[in-house]
Amino acid sequence: MSITPAELQQVERRPKQECPDERIVRECLAGSEGAWSELIDRYKNLIYSIPLKYGFSRDDAADIFQEVCIGLVSQLATVKDPKALPKWLMQVTAHKCFHWNNKAKRTTLLEDGVEDAPEFQAPPEVVEIMRQSEQEQAIREAIGRMPDRCQRLVQMLFFEDPPRPYREVASDLGVAIGSIGLFRQRCIQQLRKALSEIGVQSIDKI
Repeated sequence: MSITPAELQQVERRPKQECPDERIVRECLAGSEGAWSELIDRYKNLIYSIPLKYGFSRDDAADIFQEVCIGLVSQLATVKDPKALPKWLMQVTAHKCFHWNNKAKRTTLLEDGVEDAPEFQAPPEVVEIMRQSEQEQAIREAIGRMPDRCQRLVQMLFFEDPPRPYREVASDLGVAIGSIGLFRQRCIQQLRKALSEIGVQSIDKI
């Protein structure tokens, strides 16, 4: 599978042990503003990437993102299993994309003097879009399980365009340039292990 560098360039840096969604959801429902910020921060890349895949402009994608976040605040209590939250967010975002596109078509038709807009049909690539979004979210979660320096190394070498030269990577991490190769290998092994733990068996990019 492939990952667009622009979509994952801003990989979130988190401690090795992440708090599960169950805890964040529970605190959100209890009224914790910090938990809401953490929840949105955790899934902002996933939500925002979907309208971009559908071909919306960044401005429209930002508006769709805002609508999804508003829906999340009002409907979070209806999500029975917090572990299913990523899939729920993908479905809600896809629905918003359908609605947004249908609204744009209706406006155009009304401007042209046509009263009824045809029902919007999901594009044939919808399944592929959802699959890619789910995989990319899994990769973000796997990277979040790694130590901070490994997260930074993976971001610099694989998700920045162009990738950083080893000399810059070594300087940023505070290690000798001659040790970057071994450090890279160890970090990739940790990433593959983290991916395996969440059910992703391989990644072509790394």
